[in-house]
Amino acid sequence: MTGAHAGGADRYGRQVRFAPFGPEGQARLSAATAAIVGVGALGCVSANHLARAGIGRLILIDRDVVEPTNLQRQLLYDESDAAEGIPKAVAAARRLSAINGGVACKPYAVDLNAGNVETLLADADLVVDGTDSFGVRYLLNEWSAKHGKPWIYGAAVGASGMTMTIRPGSGGPCLRCIFPQPPRGGALDTCETAGVLGPIVDLVASVQSMEAIKLLGGREDALHGALLQTDLWHTGWQQLDIAGARRADCPVCGDDRRHEWLDGDAAEPLTASLCGRQTVQVSPAGSDASLDLPLLASRWAPLGRIELRDYLLRLRREDGIAFALFPDGRALVSGTDDPVRARRLYAELLGE
Repeated sequence: MTGAHAGGADRYGRQVRFAPFGPEGQARLSAATAAIVGVGALGCVSANHLARAGIGRLILIDRDVVEPTNLQRQLLYDESDAAEGIPKAVAAARRLSAINGGVACKPYAVDLNAGNVETLLADADLVVDGTDSFGVRYLLNEWSAKHGKPWIYGAAVGASGMTMTIRPGSGGPCLRCIFPQPPRGGALDTCETAGVLGPIVDLVASVQSMEAIKLLGGREDALHGALLQTDLWHTGWQQLDIAGARRADCPVCGDDRRHEWLDGDAAEPLTASLCGRQTVQVSPAGSDASLDLPLLASRWAPLGRIELRDYLLRLRREDGIAFALFPDGRALVSGTDDPVRARRLYAELLGE
């Protein structure tokens, strides 16, 4: 049963009746593929809107698992997802498939990086940013420039947020034209240091989703063309004109056209603290192996409580540390924010 017929032929009737979009826009959207990179707060809202609107295919990429602290703002998840610690990409795909069975959802519980970005995004017509990592955003920005495909930047923290649509070849700026260098560690507020309120997430992601629908529906003339900034606590809105912000010396879209992140020269470290809780991600450099999780489960059985699923192996130790291992060798170490301790535990369990 396709999305157009599930629940009746008029499923998308309300949006088709919106004259600027119409049946042609709906047909284009239904044939399109969007990738959501980071299916957390922003990504949940964007994926939800696009699935309900009848996009043809969604690629869902997220490195994290569902935790109780996510439920305050990440709208695709429930308490059972958090209790099981299901990868966000997997939980989101299940929920979206129940919302609209006509949308093909492909989840990837991985960390997007220079080694896999070309493969994972090969079929994407557009990317929606739901990540909290400037390194990943710079990677997306270079992928976008290289392949001439648009992506939609978004960020939200506290009660404020911003978004910008980046279209290579349009004459407008890319992300590095606006933000030439990534912020220094600790220079910006995060959801861990400043918190985040749900409504700002919904607002920013809704603007991102509308931009995606315009682009995929062939209505580029309706794009806002700005860097939008909003603060819902003080109820303020700024629309910054960026039409002339493209820089000739930009390393990505200027004369040089360097790919520092795609080539791995500026890749993120092997460990990364995840926003919002005591969890460190450990990623083995250059690993493309597929681990035998059942074999490891039997070996680790004396070390603590074991949970084995198709998509991860989790060890819960008596000292409060939880070690979640994915088939590609990536691990989430919960119960510590010390990268040295996380790497040491990884080496103890898996070797260097």
